[in-house]
Amino acid sequence: MTKKEIVKRYILFVISLFISAFGVAFAKHGELGVTPISSVPNVLCYICPALSMGNWLIIWNCIMIIGQILILRKRFQLIQLLQIPLSFLFGYFTDFGLWCVSFIPNQLYPVKMTLVFSGVIVLAFGIALSVIANVIMNSGEAFVKTLADAVHKNFGNVKIIFDISCVVLSIILSLIFFDFKIVGTREGTIITAVCTGFVVKFFQKRLQNPVSNILNR
Repeated sequence: MTKKEIVKRYILFVISLFISAFGVAFAKHGELGVTPISSVPNVLCYICPALSMGNWLIIWNCIMIIGQILILRKRFQLIQLLQIPLSFLFGYFTDFGLWCVSFIPNQLYPVKMTLVFSGVIVLAFGIALSVIANVIMNSGEAFVKTLADAVHKNFGNVKIIFDISCVVLSIILSLIFFDFKIVGTREGTIITAVCTGFVVKFFQKRLQNPVSNILNR
């Protein structure tokens, strides 16, 4: 892989982060729940609104990076520290996306659902581009892969358990801090969990060849 191609791939990855962040912003603005992996930062955002959603995402992603280091120890590759600045970028992009979509009225339930499904589509598009870029994983996915390798289990199975754990943790936090009420984790979380993977496959199938041709030039 030439330096030119590597640069192109990292540029594509940053673009994918920007798009994915807007997907999270759409879902967040719908107020019906976000993706499972973002559900904990979403609830923490309600618990401590002094920090923005983007700030909580940065903190959560950094926790995932620390988790990788603790599991891998000396086997942790220094190149993976790139996840740190990329996590900050994703957080800043998310806050910018939230500011952009904040002008969309979201009082009506059909509008809320439209925002959630829009979030799924935009997020899946961003994820598909990040997969095609194929340079570095985001901290959440990297943590799941590290954990899967450590316990010698299938990535997909560990990913499902991890997502469920995130949702359960977000519900527990909500029950503790909001007098046994579930806040920030609703039907939108289920929709994003079920639909995002299918939409990613849809985009990846159609974008893989044309985008790869651009990267390889």
